[in-house]
Amino acid sequence: MRRRRAPLLGAWAACAAALSALSALAAGCGEARQDAHEPHGDFTVQVVRARLPHAQRLARGTELEIAVRNAGTRTLPNVAVTVDSLNYVSRYPHLADPNRPVWMIMTSPGPVANPPVETVQLAPTGGGTTAYVNTWALGPLAPGHTRVFTWKLMPVRAGLHTVHYLVAAGLAGRARAVLSGGAKPGGELVAHIAPRPLHTHVDAETGQVVAGQPPVSSGPVGAVP
Repeated sequence: MRRRRAPLLGAWAACAAALSALSALAAGCGEARQDAHEPHGDFTVQVVRARLPHAQRLARGTELEIAVRNAGTRTLPNVAVTVDSLNYVSRYPHLADPNRPVWMIMTSPGPVANPPVETVQLAPTGGGTTAYVNTWALGPLAPGHTRVFTWKLMPVRAGLHTVHYLVAAGLAGRARAVLSGGAKPGGELVAHIAPRPLHTHVDAETGQVVAGQPPVSSGPVGAVP
């Protein structure tokens, strides 16, 4: 089953609405609301760092890193980050799925299960994966503690791209993350992906793959030393 995409700024509202509908259905069956145990209110956080290299190249691995600190006095129920613009919508006709990657996600936030869980993906998925295709959560976060979200990415679409991110305190919409001044804890990162992969070659002396063009031989072509 394909996971659905939540828009960046409406992710938490969409999630809350969906959970409310499910909760209403569950109430008719005698079950408790699914968001009943998520605290309600504002939780103060600080985005310690948000980092994505500006200069990138096709097929050259990179990392997106967002570190979130609990700057309040209450434990965040489930610290989460929504990242938009890792994909774009293609206008090419007759596509089964118009969503195409700007970056392929090689590994996502959270520890990888050991042994890895069977998946159709080529790369293992981190434990922070949620029901939303662009939202990751890493569990409760105690006051004064920091949680780091790390994505290992592979650029596959050249150009200038802006990545938007937003931090949340929970997934049900009741717990809201805010900065000390009351603003939403989010931002944007700009990256330029060069249209050609970096030239590399194998160093004849060390056997290591290094950047740059291979040295030009000083002898005639085909000469035997």
